[in-house]
Parts: sequence; structure tokens; C-alpha cells
Amino acid sequence: MFRILLVIAVALTVSCNSAQNATSTIEMTSVDYSNTITAEDLKTHLYILADDKMEGRMTGENGNNMAAEYLRNFYMDQGISAPLEENNYYQSIPAEYFGKSSSGNPSQNVVAFIKGSEKPDEIIVLSAHYDHVGERKGEIYNGADDDGSGTVAMMEMAQAFQMAANNGNGPKRSILILHVTGEEIGLYGSKYYTENPLFPLENTVVNLNTDMIGRIGSEKKGNENYIYLIGSDKLSQELHDLSEEVNKKYTNLELDYTYNDDDDPNRFYYRSDHYNFAKNNIPVIFYFNGTHEDYHQPGDTPDKIEYELMAKRTQLIFLTAWEIANREGRITADKL
Repeated sequence: MFRILLVIAVALTVSCNSAQNATSTIEMTSVDYSNTITAEDLKTHLYILADDKMEGRMTGENGNNMAAEYLRNFYMDQGISAPLEENNYYQSIPAEYFGKSSSGNPSQNVVAFIKGSEKPDEIIVLSAHYDHVGERKGEIYNGADDDGSGTVAMMEMAQAFQMAANNGNGPKRSILILHVTGEEIGLYGSKYYTENPLFPLENTVVNLNTDMIGRIGSEKKGNENYIYLIGSDKLSQELHDLSEEVNKKYTNLELDYTYNDDDDPNRFYYRSDHYNFAKNNIPVIFYFNGTHEDYHQPGDTPDKIEYELMAKRTQLIFLTAWEIANREGRITADKL
């Protein structure tokens, strides 16, 4: 009898230890989730979105619609919800909204949603434009960096957030993934969203906008550990400070604010989709690698992307969004 009881006791001990080990495998930290964002996965998606078959993704044209379909199918396959109704990932934009700037066809923003576990009405918008400039004089402008890089970064961040949600680990606030169209012809997709928001703008906590994060800018040759940040302190010192703290804690990229200067002649603060949120007093950060010789040229192809660097930059954006989503207090526009 004693031997039987001893065997049972040992078996129970092993069983308990095994259960604890099994539990620990799903107790992941924010860093664990960020590490699911890999250079390999980014590369796989970008070689599809910046392929010649996408015809340069010009707003309203066939390639742009093909890219939208690829994004929609990804979110469906990953079990990431549409914001308002099942399997409707498109915010349709009528042709007349674009005026004479487009091909005369309608287009669409592509949207996906991860509902917050504790404060679902507070929304963090992650944005990137998936359009580019199409074909010119028989050459395809693939837009791998501009902004295929931001587009695939969003896909990977969404997947990481959904994994966390599936594991019961948040986020506490909701995440809206917003792939906008019409950026290259005048920031139309983000303008349309802020004029026709899926969720009230007063509930939008922050917009983190990713536009060109896959290359090393011409002025940064030899520096493989930086990212330009624009707008982080324009409306919210709180957001700027949080961004700095997250980078220092996790990624240690050089955060370069050259283009954040009010006197910057490039005026990049006004030239990407975050600006339509900033105009509505929503705190923003614009993540940017700077321009290079292939900016708006047919040479902006996926073989020239620095994938390991892009993964690290994407992890920074994800971890910043994670902190904003899970902190106790809401980020505010404290510099109005």
C-alpha cells in the first residue's frame, strides 16, 4: 500500500509540474509578443504587396484593389475581426471624393479591429497607407518602402496583438488597424476616415502612423540603428515621454527628431496620414526612415529593404502601442 501511495504521490507531483510548465508557455510578455514580428514574415508579405502584379497600387486601380483584398484575406485568416460587421473590412470611399486626383474609380480603406478587454471604447489607431503611384511610362513603381514597409508592419503588429488577446493578455484598450488609400494623391484615405470615423474621434487616444520604415535614408548611410520620429511632442508631452521610455527600455534605437523641427523645410509633419488626426487634436507619432535615391522611383523594390532593421523598428512601434493600450491612464493632448 505504501508503495502504491508513493507512486501516486510522485505521479501527482510530475503532473502538477507539467501543468505549471504548460501554463508558463502561454504566459508571454510584451517582448515575447514583439518578438513574433520577424524579418522573415515582413519579407514574405512585402514581396507580395510590392510585386509587379500589384501594378504600383495606384488608388482606385486594379493593383490597389488586389492589395486591399490581400490585406482583407490576411485578417480573415488570422481571425482578426472587422470593426463593425462580420467580414466587412472595407471602408468604401466614393470616386467623387478624390476629385480629379485619382483614376476616377472608388477605393477603400482596409480596417481591422482588436477589441480592448477593459476599456474597449478607447481606441488606438495604427495607420499606414497601402497605395502607391502606379505605373509611369511603362515602368511599375512598386513602393516597397513607400509604404509597403508600413503596410506589412501593421499586419505583423495586428497579428501580435491578436495573439495576446487569444491568450487572455489584452490589450486593455482597443486597437484599430487602418490601412488607408489615397495618401499619395493627397492624404485622402485618412481625411475620409477622420471625416467619417468608425469610432468617435473623441474616443481616439492616439494615432501611430508608419510611413517608410524599411530603408536607410540617404543622410544616414552607415547608421543601421535609428528611426525618425515626427510629431510626438506636438500635442502631447506625455506621449513623447512614454515613447522615449519604451525605446530606452526595449529597443535602444536612435530616435532622431530632425524632421520634427517646426522650421523643417521638408514639412514632413504635414505630409503623411497622421496629420489628419493631429488636425483633430489627437496625439500622433509619425515613424519614418527618411528619403533615399529610390523615393518615388521605380527602384523602390523589396530586394533593397533592410528587413532586420525594419523588424526592430516595427517592434518599437508595437511596444509603444502596447504601453499606451495597457497603461492605467489615457494619453491626453496636454499641449493644446
